Amino acid sequence: MNPSIARNPHAESKKDWRARLLPRRIEASSDVAIGAALTARLDALVSQFQPRSIGFYWPLRGEFDARAWIAAWIAADTSRRAALPAIAERHAPLVFHVWTPDAPMREGHHGIPEPVAREAIAPELLLVPCVGFDRDGYRLGYGGGYYDRTLAAWPGAALPVTVGVAYEACRIDDGVLAREAHDLPLDAVVTESDTHLGARRRVR
Repeated sequence: MNPSIARNPHAESKKDWRARLLPRRIEASSDVAIGAALTARLDALVSQFQPRSIGFYWPLRGEFDARAWIAAWIAADTSRRAALPAIAERHAPLVFHVWTPDAPMREGHHGIPEPVAREAIAPELLLVPCVGFDRDGYRLGYGGGYYDRTLAAWPGAALPVTVGVAYEACRIDDGVLAREAHDLPLDAVVTESDTHLGARRRVR
């Protein structure tokens, strides 16, 4: 049985869920075998969508580090592009700036590195870090709302495919996270042992 299962998910606030799941995510992220398995599943899932551009994230403590995989993905086809989020100002939507493995970086808001160069693109697929996720594809993040605001103000003609990156230890099986008006489900969540498709992808 998954140790993250809770009997009544609505009895705990999102703050309580973060306190419960963050240590589990840190433990899972330190396991080399889990990281390798997650990389393989991520590669297989992205191959299905075949994006030309991917937005990803600079890993914070406990988050899956996708940089090596992204670097290999770019190197396999010179027409591909990757981008990291930049925060122009607090509580504003994210802007994605082109990244390469040798790109000069600077410290942005919240102390998170972002590319010095400001060539902005609207990626076709977004990798989104998850503190936790539920069976309907809703993600638990840090509570800043950046991804929700970003998708609400997305500059592209169509929304990107959203792929949550998580660990099975942080999966909430019994019930769902409390919903807020701005919450959007992810198109998929990939973990080290499964690929969870969101409702929009399951019906296609």
